[in-house]
Amino acid sequence: MCRALKVLCAAPGPDALQALKGAAVSAAWELVGGAVTAAELVKQLDELVPDVVVVDAALPDLGIGAIRRAAPRARVVALGPLEGADGVADSPQGIRHAILGLPPVGGPVRR
Repeated sequence: MCRALKVLCAAPGPDALQALKGAAVSAAWELVGGAVTAAELVKQLDELVPDVVVVDAALPDLGIGAIRRAAPRARVVALGPLEGADGVADSPQGIRHAILGLPPVGGPVRR
């Protein structure tokens, strides 16, 4: 069974989140959810089980450890420097390229 890659975005505020989602959108994957706080991100990670998490490194209280604990199989792409991210984009224009450059998500499909 094939399914689209699920991408979850998080940024510090509604305007920044809209901009991040706009930069991350692609016909090749599905955008799911969207968080404006680190706590909201962790909650959505548990509920939505994304394959890729795109985070603005400026999100307050963001820690890669919390993302890894909530979604250990998800790949993390950071807009800006974030230690431990699987991919980094220096600008919004680089987000899609960073997602495409990630190693594939492996393992069995969860339902």
